[in-house]
Amino acid sequence: MRHRIAGRKLSRPTAHRISMLRTATTDLLRHETLRTTEAKAKEIRRMAEKVITRGKKNTLHSRRLAAAVLTDGRVVRKLFDELGPRYEDRPGGYTRIVKLGTRKGDAASMAIIELMP
Repeated sequence: MRHRIAGRKLSRPTAHRISMLRTATTDLLRHETLRTTEAKAKEIRRMAEKVITRGKKNTLHSRRLAAAVLTDGRVVRKLFDELGPRYEDRPGGYTRIVKLGTRKGDAASMAIIELMP
């Protein structure tokens, strides 16, 4: 799947940025919450929302497209077995970002991104 990452560059080369966002999206779906910087959280939200929407339609094509983004097969199964049915009636807005303030070391604005119940 071609990754359409047109948002923030996050001061990283393209391959590193895509890999980081794929891993963070996988971790978000695995643990259902993630603490990161606010800018990364906003980019993770874009990717996670699209993947969860794919999870609502349980077809082979949707599974393959989701597996192209997620880095763990168990998370792909969780997406289609648990998360897809959970958000079946929800038209979007599967995640929420809660701002935490600044990080002590570099004053980066931190946030928690989590899946909605």
